Amino acid sequence: MTLAITGATGQLGRLVLDRLTALGHPATGLARRPGPDQRLFDYDRPDTLAPALAGIDSLLLISGSEIGRRVAQHRAVIDAAVAAGVRRITYTSLLRADRSILSLAEEHRQTEAMLAASGLTVTILRNGWYHENYLAGIPAALQHGVLMGSAGQGRIASAARADYAEAAVAVLLGPGHDSQTYELAGAPTWTLADLAAQISQQTGRDIPYRDLPEADYAAVLAGAMPAPLAQVYAGLDAAAAQGALDGDGAVLARLIGRPSQPLAEAVRAALA
Repeated sequence: MTLAITGATGQLGRLVLDRLTALGHPATGLARRPGPDQRLFDYDRPDTLAPALAGIDSLLLISGSEIGRRVAQHRAVIDAAVAAGVRRITYTSLLRADRSILSLAEEHRQTEAMLAASGLTVTILRNGWYHENYLAGIPAALQHGVLMGSAGQGRIASAARADYAEAAVAVLLGPGHDSQTYELAGAPTWTLADLAAQISQQTGRDIPYRDLPEADYAAVLAGAMPAPLAQVYAGLDAAAAQGALDGDGAVLARLIGRPSQPLAEAVRAALA
């Protein structure tokens, strides 16, 4: 079986490729800006797609990062995979994509529907939240002396990006995963107040969590990013307050053969 990984130079793709190599199963990396021994693969340039998939049996399609453009991009990849004779696609979707209230979910729902209609053998990895999505805010929290958000007491079932990469490798290499959909999340769950407490404990500083209305949090974020993107992120927090980022960590733990990385360990690594 010949494997290929899209987004090979991205954060998740690199981890998957490194894990496969460490296990003695090197794969072909596909990327918009390919590194050594990787193939050019640009979601926005369909002419690059089918040629790059020549000789590939199994493809890990890591969802694109450009919100609003992913349906067309993913459609181009799926069409190219069919044309190139790829037999199996494993796709990184979103936790409970079929019913999630997250604004990100619709593009994943449409992609899953396209995959179901493709005639290919498909495995869906519905990844929950990454620790890193919130750990990226630690420097700002330390700078301002407060962790701000709009998630209330919503539980967050995140896991490290490396945990999701390890699960992807387990599915790519192991038997019995064809036509399966896996809901993947970390454990134990936590709140933004818990994150603030961990930052405080590990730095010896008092970093409280300040919960803001969604519009107010969007205004804060707009100081560091374009306003439309700030509204998206604030909306994700507001959805978290309604349970959109909560989940059961059992499936991820079973796939990787161990518990996912706990929040305290992730905070410790981020601070280091």
